[in-house]
Amino acid sequence: MPAPLRALRYGLGHWLLCRVLRISPRPGLRFWQGTGQRLGALLWLVAASERRRMLSHLRLAFPGADEGWRRTVARGCARHLGTLVGEAIWLWGVPPEDLLSHSDFCGLENLDESIREYHGAIIGTGHCGNWEWLNLALAARGTPLTVAVRALDDPRFDSIVRSLRGRFGGRSISRGDGAGRALAKACRAGEIIGLLIDQDIEAPGCFVEFFGHPAWTPTGAGMLARRLHRPIVPAFAVRQGGGRMLLCFDEPMHPVVSDDPEADARLLTARLTARIEEQIRAYPEQWVWMHRRWRRQPRDGEEVLGRSATMPAHRPC
Repeated sequence: MPAPLRALRYGLGHWLLCRVLRISPRPGLRFWQGTGQRLGALLWLVAASERRRMLSHLRLAFPGADEGWRRTVARGCARHLGTLVGEAIWLWGVPPEDLLSHSDFCGLENLDESIREYHGAIIGTGHCGNWEWLNLALAARGTPLTVAVRALDDPRFDSIVRSLRGRFGGRSISRGDGAGRALAKACRAGEIIGLLIDQDIEAPGCFVEFFGHPAWTPTGAGMLARRLHRPIVPAFAVRQGGGRMLLCFDEPMHPVVSDDPEADARLLTARLTARIEEQIRAYPEQWVWMHRRWRRQPRDGEEVLGRSATMPAHRPC
């Protein structure tokens, strides 16, 4: 897209978003969720390339499934993505007590015990359900997160997103050079670190089996846990009916400690990835199927970590 048109699109988008945020959250959560669902349904009809990509990825992940089921999941995913937009608008202005009144916590003692024992914690998750809700609900209860994020191309939108994530005391660290050191410093200082590892991004990583196929996966969470000798608490947000969000926290995953810290980090990354896959299988429409998760593939002879034989079975939230 030519630069003038891109600037015009961003400018109009920013103008519209600012005016929408001014009325948040007065219409209420159910209004914004419904509006977002309708937006997602519209995008399903008009965004042909994203629709084809979602279906292609679902065929890869569920080769034995019925095509009608895949299309149902893909349509549900489009509505889910629209709902995320509506919920983000509501989250922009909702008071902390109202956010908590719409949130149900399960297994929160796993996180709290990790915080008490290690004077901090590392939360590992993926783009399942509404991860921004997870971040803000924890901050609203007095457990703000420090998260690693990619800066958006337009600084105006980046400022809005960072303001949303930091509403109740959370902090964002930009990915890139120095991010690992900053996260380690924050963790040692007792901050709660939140990291998403289910996307193919330009970051140190390894190939891990994901839905039966190699997928490049960031190892930052695993390496941080290994170097600081701290466990990772897997956590997920699951949208429920009636305008509620279920926030689940698994028992901590402790890193294996050997003479090879990088191998230990890769193993922990494989275990967490397997847990994320279980969550997606349980709620397939609440994941980002348009993301190019398998865009990079290993060269001949390059290691691909499968599901760890030492990983206990989990019951998805």
